[in-house]
Amino acid sequence: MGLAHRPTAPSELPPHHQLVAELRALRKAGLPRVRRTPHPGLAAAATAAGLPTGPEEPAAGIERLLRAAVHWLDGSASPPDAHLAPVPPDGGPVGELARAAAHLFGLVGAGSQIAGERRKAAAAVFGVTTESFRHRQEHQVMDRLADAVLALAGAGTPRDGNTGMRGSSPETPPRPVRMTGPPVHYDTTAPAGGPPAPLRIRVHLAPIELLRDIDVLISSENTYLEMSKIFSDTVSGALRRAAAVRDGTNAVVDDPLARELRDWLALHNRSGLQVPPGTVVPTGPGALAERGVRRVLHAAVAVPRRDGNGYEASERTVADAVSAAFRVAAGERDAYDPPLSSLCFPVLGAGRGGLPSERAARWLRWAVEEELRVDPRWTVHLVTRTPALVPLLRGADRG
Repeated sequence: MGLAHRPTAPSELPPHHQLVAELRALRKAGLPRVRRTPHPGLAAAATAAGLPTGPEEPAAGIERLLRAAVHWLDGSASPPDAHLAPVPPDGGPVGELARAAAHLFGLVGAGSQIAGERRKAAAAVFGVTTESFRHRQEHQVMDRLADAVLALAGAGTPRDGNTGMRGSSPETPPRPVRMTGPPVHYDTTAPAGGPPAPLRIRVHLAPIELLRDIDVLISSENTYLEMSKIFSDTVSGALRRAAAVRDGTNAVVDDPLARELRDWLALHNRSGLQVPPGTVVPTGPGALAERGVRRVLHAAVAVPRRDGNGYEASERTVADAVSAAFRVAAGERDAYDPPLSSLCFPVLGAGRGGLPSERAARWLRWAVEEELRVDPRWTVHLVTRTPALVPLLRGADRG
């Protein structure tokens, strides 16, 4: 179950793919022409977010919605109860995705009315050519912007059919609430009046490489699928070190996890290239087989920053990676005797991945619960070395 099956907002909200299509059309036409072409999905989202809905105001509502959505993309460090102010016309966001989105729609500075110039400015954010941006990063920008629009629409509480915000005149910027936690669900799978089915989740305060008798371990990787150095104090480095085959002098004679990843990249013509965030690639366990491990799944969640200073990860990527890990494991499940039945996740995206650890833990917990509701055959282990994260992860410990 991937983000294509993301928890839905109220039934009147437009589907994600419709928003992406309308955003693409609006990017090409430009905001000044928003009144000339109907954008029913964006208009519905603006209404749900509590933005202007009068006969002369949908265009203003859509522009405000886009400004707020850009700010949403750029507001990952906001506290959970923070209000999201729209990006001012003369200001600029900091994050690459948000900056590119702001340029694409002419929301930074004066903003060009020429689509090609706006795309060129957005491409410059990533340091790539316009053509390369059009084929790659622009898809990601539109996809995430549509996510932001749905998040804002789902959090909106319209009042009196107007903005739903204090001071609803066109001069007053709206302040939609940003969703910083994972989506909330009300269980509908349990029999009426009965408890929900237990989810088999266990939490461990331990190094992942010291766990035993878990069929599948998940490793957190960057989008080049280059594992951490074998001496590194990361999940990737620890698993690489524990899986290494050694001789009688304890010297490494085979580095199977990194080797199999290189083989996979070569086979798929991806050597030296990034894979999409959320991609999951399986390898054998190497020496971890001695601890009862049968597979290692490598989740590409950390995207290198363009300036070379660390990594970025998003909540969506965490959810995508969890979904992909379940999908890969399910595809291999019956190839083993006995079948694969347990998976272990570290807190994907935390630490050097760029997400605040507590937020990453909440999203991991939510994503695992979502997958177990679809396929409850698995036992899932959540592991951390940070005591403060245990209560968050134990929120999923139901049985």
